Amino acid sequence: MGAVHAACMAEIGHEVLGVDIDEGKIALLNSGKAGFHEPGLDEMLMRNVAAGKARFTTSFAEAAEFASTHFLGVATPGQPDGSYDLSQVIAAVASLARNTHTPCLVVGKSTVPPGTAASLHEVAASILPAGNVEIAWNPEFLREGSAVHDTLMPDRIVIGVAGDSAEMTLREIYHPLIDVGTPLVVTDLATAELAKGAANAFLSLKISFINAMADICTAMNGDVRALAHVLGLDPRIGPAFLKAGIGYGGSCLPKDVRGLAAFADQVGERQANELLTLVDAINSARRDRLLSLVEEAVRAEPATCSSHAGCCLEGKRIAVWGAAYKPGTDDVRDSPGLDIACRLHSLGADVTVYDPMAMGNALTVSPELAYADSALAALNQADVVVVVAAWPEFAQISPAAAGSAAGSMTLVDACQGIDTAIWQAAGWRVLSLTGSHVGP
Repeated sequence: MGAVHAACMAEIGHEVLGVDIDEGKIALLNSGKAGFHEPGLDEMLMRNVAAGKARFTTSFAEAAEFASTHFLGVATPGQPDGSYDLSQVIAAVASLARNTHTPCLVVGKSTVPPGTAASLHEVAASILPAGNVEIAWNPEFLREGSAVHDTLMPDRIVIGVAGDSAEMTLREIYHPLIDVGTPLVVTDLATAELAKGAANAFLSLKISFINAMADICTAMNGDVRALAHVLGLDPRIGPAFLKAGIGYGGSCLPKDVRGLAAFADQVGERQANELLTLVDAINSARRDRLLSLVEEAVRAEPATCSSHAGCCLEGKRIAVWGAAYKPGTDDVRDSPGLDIACRLHSLGADVTVYDPMAMGNALTVSPELAYADSALAALNQADVVVVVAAWPEFAQISPAAAGSAAGSMTLVDACQGIDTAIWQAAGWRVLSLTGSHVGP
């Protein structure tokens, strides 16, 4: 989200120089385009690049000469053990330190474990013993699809600092947002470093909790939607992130749950590690449960199927509606729906995918799948249609039109993405990941 932060800082009045080592990305940004879908971002970039308020370079030397405050938003991908890979953050600080000749403030925005700022200060000090580089932390709390809004109208700004100078600088930078009432929380470095991962872990906990309740509702013929409504009316709980479905995905929540669990294990906090590990396990189990539900959907006569996993999927035509990890984005990183499509394909199914926005990215990472240019085209004689992302477009599709295109009127809803009652009334057999199996 570095491009979002750069564009928004220019939008609120600052002169901005963005740095990246990818020359192609820099050329695209200097043309006023981000290269990924984020509502309002390209227009903001184009406006501020044209006005000379934002530009982009691959030169750390140019960046060091340009400013005394540097925001650091490079990726911290998860490693196999769940811990964060900090190599890109370390490399960026080292590159900046090698090129700076005057005191500067480096403000981390990446999601990292506590103690990272102290480590980065040591890296900078090993290059510049005079201590010219000060480190602060300013986590971002952006949602893909709403990142511009969340930057310009945040619900809070968190800064972790080790001294008054860094606090004063960040107050000045953010004063256009603070002056209109945005809460500013000033903390120590470790707390600020922990804030983003902890927030994402808590949201993940809510999702895994309601999905666990959905399984209980299914077993007892209950209604998880009504249950979620009841829970959400409690002001101590709230309705957000209580929509049962296929589980969370994307580049942040899975990584941050595992990263925080790994850190808890590292510092000997066993119960915290166990809680976060269970949250992750419940989320992963949703995909297994959906796979079993699709297998059930294709069985004409369950008794004819052997116990071999996926045996009933061989040769079945399955349409998958959705490839992005959530509606409103073209991001397919750790997409539950795309993962299910690939797993169905590996079990011998003939899978065709459609997504309103993420087709290009999906094709890049999963070229083995077939793709259609519309939701109805994906149905082409399909035995089952699986709805894995709650795009508004899918809710508007006529069950009658879908029935004319599909080979069998069987639908699996994994995300509360359609009005199942309408589809059932039209004669469809509907199986739901979030409730009882219903339909003709």
